[in-house]
Amino acid sequence: MAKTYYVVGGEYADTSFTVIAPGHTEERFGPFEEHEAHICWRALTGKSVDNAMVRYFIRSTDDSAADQWYVMGGEYADTTFQEVTEGRTLEVHGPYSRKEALDKWRELTGKSVDSCLTRYDLFTGEELKNLKVKG
Repeated sequence: MAKTYYVVGGEYADTSFTVIAPGHTEERFGPFEEHEAHICWRALTGKSVDNAMVRYFIRSTDDSAADQWYVMGGEYADTTFQEVTEGRTLEVHGPYSRKEALDKWRELTGKSVDSCLTRYDLFTGEELKNLKVKG
C-alpha cells in the first residue's frame, strides 16, 4: 500500500513554527501521493513567500511521530535557552495530541510567567527525535 501525504501548516505565532497564530487555524491539504504533496507544498509556499510567519510541512500518514506532540523546557541558565540551569533537568511532557500539548504548554507557561529564564516549547515527535539540547 502506498503512503499517503498531507500538507499542513498556516500562519504561526512566531518563527518556532509550533503554535498557530491567534485567530488562525491549522490548514490541512490532502491526502496526496508524494509527488502531488510536493506540488501542493510548492504552490502554498510560493503564495506565502512574503510572510515569514507562514510555513507548510509535508506529513505522511505513516509518520506517527508527526501526530505526537511534546512540551519541553524548564529553567535555563540564560536567555539563549540552550543549556538548563545547573542542578535542573530538562522537562519533557507527552506525547499528547496537538490540543492536549497546547493545553499543557499554556498551563506550564502560565505558572512560570514571572521567570524570564523559564521557557517551554512545543515539538512534534519527529522534531524531538532530531533535537540536540545541552542539559
